[in-house]
Amino acid sequence: MQRLSLSLLRALLCAFFAVVVSATAQAETPLLKIGVTSGPHEEIFEAVKKVAERDYGLRIKIVSFNDYIQPDAALDAGDLDANSYQHRPFLSSQIRARGYKLVGIGRTWIGPIGLYSKRYRKYSDLPDGATIGIPNDPANESRILLLLQKAGSIRLRQGIDPVTGVNATPLDIIDNPRHFRFKEVDAAQLPRTLDDFDATTVNADYAIKAGLNPAKDTILREDGSGVYACLIAVREQDANKPWVQQIVAAYQSPEVRQFILSRYRGAIIPAF
Repeated sequence: MQRLSLSLLRALLCAFFAVVVSATAQAETPLLKIGVTSGPHEEIFEAVKKVAERDYGLRIKIVSFNDYIQPDAALDAGDLDANSYQHRPFLSSQIRARGYKLVGIGRTWIGPIGLYSKRYRKYSDLPDGATIGIPNDPANESRILLLLQKAGSIRLRQGIDPVTGVNATPLDIIDNPRHFRFKEVDAAQLPRTLDDFDATTVNADYAIKAGLNPAKDTILREDGSGVYACLIAVREQDANKPWVQQIVAAYQSPEVRQFILSRYRGAIIPAF
């Protein structure tokens, strides 16, 4: 009986110390707050979180936003440790406009931007003078105008380069043979304008959230190449911290890649 009691006591003490050690380790591991936009960015980062916590011992809280402006503002203010939702031209435009001390690190995925229409089945069916909804942020507005130029529908002045921050607006159109008219709308609200315009631009993440399939429902779509791959952003002062590279490694893991491929089936494409 005494031996049994001693064995039980040892087991209880071992369990107690295991709990204490675990709690101490958890307390010493900082909680990382990662900003995302709702939809695919949030869904994918849930998969990233599992890998990061399992393989690297990180503790992550995902913070979801419903627009493109707040995640960078919150990151620069120190309310987030990183965010994952934007491509490099958009990040560059925010840094120039607002003076943020942010830097982009690992590539995540690319969601080709496209035109959608409830009125016309093909891009060539758009009539002369068609009204097209476009994003009102400089980076994505420039993105769709460059796509329309590539399609041969408009011509922009020389010198437009989203990488260096020279973005296009409708004022930069020097030839518009189809007389398209453009209405600027907040990117998050553009899916709601499908009933109002002849065609509407929708970013892939907002399209998926609205029940659209970028691989099937667009009448005009990017080919997925170029500078518009999304990335993870952090403050400049944190860029070389170990947890940053661990998050990138977790995101670019085979497990997360397979999640993107199986979940979205070509609507968005891994960029790593």
